[in-house]
Amino acid sequence: MSSDQKILIPEDDGTINHLKNSNIPSISLLNQEGNYLRLDRTDTFRVILYFFPMTGRPDMPLPKDWNKISGARGCTLQTCKFRDNYDNLIGLNSVPIGITTQNVEYNKEMTNRLSVQYDVLSDENLELKNALNLPTFSVENKIYLKRLTIIVEKKIVKKVFYPIYSIDKHINDVLEWLRKN
Repeated sequence: MSSDQKILIPEDDGTINHLKNSNIPSISLLNQEGNYLRLDRTDTFRVILYFFPMTGRPDMPLPKDWNKISGARGCTLQTCKFRDNYDNLIGLNSVPIGITTQNVEYNKEMTNRLSVQYDVLSDENLELKNALNLPTFSVENKIYLKRLTIIVEKKIVKKVFYPIYSIDKHINDVLEWLRKN
């Protein structure tokens, strides 16, 4: 891997310390099919909300200097890791949901291309970002969510993973936490 391809390690800037044990707000976001999905659920299963900046598309260039931004690279890999471990997550009474500021059409193309079998939601209007005070960064006048994962049980945030810098190993951390809790 050349130096310009290294994944820059994000630092814990303390911007998510308020999330643990907080309530998920009464918000519904559009999935890749254009259907609303409510996030404040009281189902018996746990919800894994993994937030990511954006996945690249083969037919579109990445934003300027994208690969030089700490925590920006690796969203497609992260989504594929959740996809590849979907059955393991379901077996642990959990369901993954991806959340990004990409629009519905962008998410639909990505989920079709990558054969993602779960919902990926658009927070294009920053409704959830604002309600939870999530960390972001901006490139070319567009706001992107920083990568983090929260595990929610009956509307309450039980676990927060942030910062996430080992994308390859992150799914293992999630699975291990689910097995122990």
